[in-house]
Amino acid sequence: MARRLRPPEGPRAKPRRSAEPAAPQRRPLRWLLRLVPSLIVGGFVVWVGLFILYAPDLPDTDALFADAEQARVTLIAADGSVFAERGSSGTAYVRLGEVSPILRDAVIATEDRRFYSHFGLDLRGTLRALLSNLQAGGVVAGGSTLTQQLAKNLFLTPERALRRKMEELILALWLEARLSKDEILELYLNRVYLGAGAYGVEAAAQRYFGKPAAQVELAEAALLAGLLQAPSRYAPTGDLERANRRAATVLRLMVETGKITAEEAASARAAPAGLATAGGSEMAGHYADWVLDGLTEHLGKPERSWVVRTTLDQRLQRAAERAVAQELAPYPGIEAAVVLLDGSGAVRAMVGGRSYRTGRFNRAAFGQRQPGSAFKPFVFLAALEAGWQPGDLIEDAPFTVAGWTPANPGGRHFGRITLEEALARSINTVTVKLSEEVGVAEVAERARLLGIASALRPVPSLALGTSEVTPLELTAAYQPFATDGWRRPVFGVERVSDAAARVLYQHRPTEVQVVAPVIARQLQGMLASVVRTGSGRAAALADRQAMGKTGTTQGNRDAWFVGFSGEMVLGVWVGRDDNQPMPGITGADLPARIWARIMRETAPPDLMAGLSPPQAKPTTREQGEAGEAYILHELKRWLDSFLGATN
Repeated sequence: MARRLRPPEGPRAKPRRSAEPAAPQRRPLRWLLRLVPSLIVGGFVVWVGLFILYAPDLPDTDALFADAEQARVTLIAADGSVFAERGSSGTAYVRLGEVSPILRDAVIATEDRRFYSHFGLDLRGTLRALLSNLQAGGVVAGGSTLTQQLAKNLFLTPERALRRKMEELILALWLEARLSKDEILELYLNRVYLGAGAYGVEAAAQRYFGKPAAQVELAEAALLAGLLQAPSRYAPTGDLERANRRAATVLRLMVETGKITAEEAASARAAPAGLATAGGSEMAGHYADWVLDGLTEHLGKPERSWVVRTTLDQRLQRAAERAVAQELAPYPGIEAAVVLLDGSGAVRAMVGGRSYRTGRFNRAAFGQRQPGSAFKPFVFLAALEAGWQPGDLIEDAPFTVAGWTPANPGGRHFGRITLEEALARSINTVTVKLSEEVGVAEVAERARLLGIASALRPVPSLALGTSEVTPLELTAAYQPFATDGWRRPVFGVERVSDAAARVLYQHRPTEVQVVAPVIARQLQGMLASVVRTGSGRAAALADRQAMGKTGTTQGNRDAWFVGFSGEMVLGVWVGRDDNQPMPGITGADLPARIWARIMRETAPPDLMAGLSPPQAKPTTREQGEAGEAYILHELKRWLDSFLGATN
């Protein structure tokens, strides 16, 4: 065996390094772990301090179960007459045992799947929501428990502030200490807002399905639970298809939590919930729903009876409903929507469909459809602002852009024609050519400035109205054409007061000049030619001048006439809910006839001022302040849309 060599000895010998690793340095993680107990104790002390700080303001729970029914909301027309009532018409407070078990399961699976195991604050759910929002770069999930939501609904305002969030957490813990889980769930199901002016599951079940909450079935339960995320957005009266898409998500969550089987979910998706027909006939039903949804979004649930003075003109509303019913009688399966505004932006009449009794979907406010040629005035507006004149000549000839060749109605071309004639004849090639010259983005920007809030795709076909809009926003966007360029936001409520006559809300007129008066008058002349000699002749009025534009989409799936006389602006849409073609129906006939029938019922323009309280012409300073307020309003609406709604 070889002898092991020894290391040299003596003063020059180097010490042998140990094979053992050096003692580890104190790591930051270990240091932080040692701080955890101190942090917990400190957090507890802070929490107790906050609880003591807010404790004197905590309400008494004895009154929480005292409400037997919803507050009554009375809607009155512009002349002071009552036209609708909502609320305490027998919609009682229901006990938890009177709510369908499948509906209770749907709510818990959707909103708070650990409801029965947490103490009012779900730490795991809050952390998960925070991570989801960080990953998405925005608000895509909420971490509030049912108890926190109840605390907010019962005691707090919608204000988004740190103080309000702290109050919400403290109130949630207080509710958990004072009430049982079943009592909390019972209160929540009776207090939560579910769209269309309905508070509580009993009111919503009656409103949407014509049955008590105890009889709600799986597909209906999923639809109701889906409304909790965004009641106004998902309300089936606004968009039944979107509501059922949301319901499908709820069904998936119920499968994940074991509340139902995959087979039960598939069966419910195959037979989605539908809306019950309304009992009897209700004048201005779609209008009333639209007003109440807006009020609830801004004022919250009425704790006492409200009296809402609206802008509705009952005579014009009856005229609009009568015109729709009579003109659509020969056309089964075809629906219509009507919006009538005055120069102040007040909605004087709204028809959301053929009949409110047979269908509560409000096509006027929520129906997204292609406007077709009714969008063309925004193209010609952009051209006029770019320096074109109504009498300027332009070549109507085959034209190709980005591999697409727009075709004229009937395939005809007219050679060199004026811009005014091109709009009157609704020439597609000229419209697209103008749009490309001024810029598609500029056309979209002009439309947005005038009131189009829906997404506008910046593609060449935008000029021909291929981006979907609602009748309400398209009609409102025509308003500046009628008012020499002034845009005034649409509104339906003049004032809200409570039972003690205290004013809770008062409309404040706002306006901003979005089109130069000279340009607006040029466009008025061009739109008058549409009715006088062009595609809108069926909308002509015998006693006064009418101005407007027809619109027909590909395959005759949508037909429009939007126009004005004086400062009264009226939009009419006709189509099928399933988006199938309507052979032979164009904007030049059925919508134009409905438009003319309704407009004939309005007084001459110089007498229309009687519909609204006379308002003094604002000073230059007031106009500037109003313009600033309007810009801030639009900025807030854009931010809300960009960031997403939070509950």
